[in-house]
Amino acid sequence: MAFGRLSSRPVDAPMSDINVTPLVDVMLVLLVIFILTAPLMTSAIRLDLPQSEGGEPGAAPQAVVLVVDAQGRWFLNDQPIAENALREQLAKTARRNPLTELELRADASVPYGRVVEAMGLAQKAGLSRIGFVAEVVSP
Repeated sequence: MAFGRLSSRPVDAPMSDINVTPLVDVMLVLLVIFILTAPLMTSAIRLDLPQSEGGEPGAAPQAVVLVVDAQGRWFLNDQPIAENALREQLAKTARRNPLTELELRADASVPYGRVVEAMGLAQKAGLSRIGFVAEVVSP
């Protein structure tokens, strides 16, 4: 008595290929995790820094404001000043504290050469820290 029929087609062989897509996904996630955590691990070095009694804790260096207006005139700390007097004042400031920062505020219409001239005066006087001040426009 026959209850079923034997099929004439051969039985499919078992699949022997490995699906690497999930493996690649896991490896990419691990790579991203390592990329994000590696800089945190290198900056977590504990240091015992030397101590000094020379300066006040948290004291910020002074700042001197140099303004170049649209006509090319100099203003040091909001006071008009001639070029020779400016050289002397910057040199005096540099002798007092060479870490003093010069905040350079130049009008947008001032020629680039005038700004470079101001930078040169500060550099010759001994001030090497120059900050350019600009107006931030919010959207």
